[in-house]
Formats: sequence, C-alpha cells, structure tokens
Amino acid sequence: MPRQKSRHVDDPSKVGERLREARERAGMSQRAIAFQGCSPAYISRIEAGERIPSLQVLRELGRRIGVTPEFLATGGEAQHEAENALVEAEIALRLDDLDAAEAGFSKRSEGGDPAFRSRALEGLGQVAARRGDAREAIRLLEEALSVAGAEPPDRPSLADSLARAYASAGELAPAISLLRQCVDAFATREDPVQYVRFAAILGSALTDTGDFTGAEQTLAEALTRGRDAVDPYTRARLYWAQSRLLTTQGNQEGAARYARLTLATLRATEDTYALAHVMEMLAHIQIELGKPDEALELLDEGEPLIRSSGTNAEIAHFRLERARALAALGEEEQAGALAHEVAGQLRDQPTAEGRSYVLLGEIFERLGDEERARELYELAIERLEEQPVGRYLVVAYRRLAESLKRAGRRDEALALLERALGAQESAGRALA
Repeated sequence: MPRQKSRHVDDPSKVGERLREARERAGMSQRAIAFQGCSPAYISRIEAGERIPSLQVLRELGRRIGVTPEFLATGGEAQHEAENALVEAEIALRLDDLDAAEAGFSKRSEGGDPAFRSRALEGLGQVAARRGDAREAIRLLEEALSVAGAEPPDRPSLADSLARAYASAGELAPAISLLRQCVDAFATREDPVQYVRFAAILGSALTDTGDFTGAEQTLAEALTRGRDAVDPYTRARLYWAQSRLLTTQGNQEGAARYARLTLATLRATEDTYALAHVMEMLAHIQIELGKPDEALELLDEGEPLIRSSGTNAEIAHFRLERARALAALGEEEQAGALAHEVAGQLRDQPTAEGRSYVLLGEIFERLGDEERARELYELAIERLEEQPVGRYLVVAYRRLAESLKRAGRRDEALALLERALGAQESAGRALA
C-alpha cells in the first residue's frame, strides 16, 4: 500500500526543492545541516523527493538554514512572500547594492517568525560590515544568533561573518573563541570543507596575536584533513593561511610561493572577493622582497575587485599596500597623502592604523622632517600597544629609537630598544 502523505506537508518533490534551494542560499552542505536522526543521506533523499519528513525534522532543518518549517512544509503564501523578500535583499547584498539590501532586510528584522527575523538580522550585520561598521555588525550578528536560538556552527555563514567582525574591531579573543567552537564542531561532524574553512581563519587570527605555535598546529591539522579535498575553496584557504603565517614569520619567499598557489587556485573559481585578498597579500610580499613595481601591478588588477565586493575597511587595507609600494618607489608625496587618508579610515583597527603611521613616519624621515617622523612613530606605538605584541610594534620601536639616536637622545633610544627586545621575548621569537 502506498505511504500516505501527511496532511500538513506538501508534495515531497516540492518540499525537497524548497529545502535544497534554501540550503544552497545559506551556503551549507547536506552534512553541515545534518543532526542525530537526520543523516546527510536522509537529507539527500528528502531533496530528491524520495522521503516525506516529519514536521519535527523540518523544524530543525529550518532552524539550521534560517527558514520556517511552515515554508519548507507548505510553501504557504505568507512564508513564500517573506522568503522572496529576503532572497531579493540577499541578491542586492551580493551585487553590493547596500541601500537596497538594507531596506529589504529591515522589513523582516522586526517581529515575525524567528527564522526569517534571524536571517534578516544576519543580512543587516553583513551590510554593516561592508560599510566598515564592525561594532554594529557584531551587535546585529549576535542578535541574529540569539533570535534563532542557534549555536555558531549551525550557521556557518553567520559565524564566519561574526568572527571577521570581531577581528575587524580588534576583538581577537572572542573571534578565536568562536572559531575554535566551529573547528571543534566540524571535526566532530566530519565535515572537512567547513573544518578547513574555519581552521584557516583561526590560523590567521592566531598569527595576528603572535601565537605562531598554535597557528602552526591548527594549519597542520587542517592540511591533514583537507589535503585530499577536491573543493578549490578548501585548498585555497589552506594555501592562504599558510602564506599569512610565513609572512608574519618573515619567510617572504615561502609566503610568496603559497600566495601564488592560492591565486592560481582561486582564478579558476572566479571568486573576486577572495582573489582580491590574495592579490593584496602577494603585493605585500613583493614589497617586502623589494619588488614594488610587481606589487603595483597586482594592486592595479585587484583594486577593482575589492571595491566591488569588499568592505570600506578592506578597501582601506588595499590602499595602504598601494601607499607602501609608492613609498618604496620614491613617490613620497603621493604615498604620504594616501597613507594619511587611509589612517583616518582605520580608526577601529589599531594594528592597521598603526601600520599607516609607521609608513608615514618613514616617508617624513626620507623627506628630512625627523621631528614629524618621531610624532608619527609615537602615534603608531600608542595604537599598536593596544593589541597583542606583533612585528609592526617592534618596527615602530626601532624606527623611533633610530630617530632619537640621530637626534642625540641616546638614553631614550636605548629604552625603546629594550622595549623592542622585551616585546620579542614575550612573543617567544624574533618579530622584525
């Protein structure tokens, strides 16, 4: 006798189609949304229209992908309207039409079904991040998680955005905590693609705090789990994280090799956002290797890409590398104007703002204005000391010490060099 359909659930093929479309929009795999009693294989059968899920299963699946169980079950008119409105807002966000995206998400962010409201809040958080307002992005993304009653690993896209917002605001401790939670969860779920996604970000965050041992261990495990992955994004994330780590450790040749591997992998995916970031890192490395001409070529190619898909802060980072390249080519006036402009755009990011002040100090040194250079190095140190010890702080200490020594202020110069040594001892390795 044929199995009777639940009167509460639509035709299984339609249910499966709505589930698959909603899951893909959320950027999640079947394995990522699976849970006890609902395996990836069972989800595959639901999406193929071969199984009729219970409302309890639909409720949990809907929670994980940010839609209502009613929408999955029946595609009811009200749910369908809300779904269409959110899809339109998400498309506007992908096309970088932030005003339209914000308007669309705002209509669904107050009251109504928690699943749709959470998704709208996530969208508003991403809009805030694109506009460079990391604090507002954090508030909205945290609220999105709270409204959904979800754990970060259940919403990978949201968790990724929240971790990056924390990092942009200089809050590396909560970023690392969230990323560790996701890494542990995806290790347990045996989802290598999501594991590598978050392990690569975690490795970069640990690198930024100076925890090179932790970064190396994290990336080594990610390489072990993801080495055979065929997904190009998985491979690219591994190469990229390794490049960042080698750059921070001063191994510019090795970093360049991994950056090129990342670039070659991503060119095939046509992922302009990721590609732009790799071009920025490779340009940074070329400057360190004394090849500013090659750096500018990469920046010329990559800047239109980051402008089309990156946040204001990410664009500012890109332009900071351009200022460094121009300075290395002797274009001090142009480099100085650009670095000064960029510094004003990075107030919420102490490390990046500090780097811009170091660059400005070096430019004024070459122009012979030592007093102004020292003021800028002091500003850089003030900002960089707000973060865990890193190589740019040591560079600022040394630059200021050298300037003070030239001015005959040897005792002050010696004190700064001792602070630089102490910083390196606290990090456990040479930083500059």
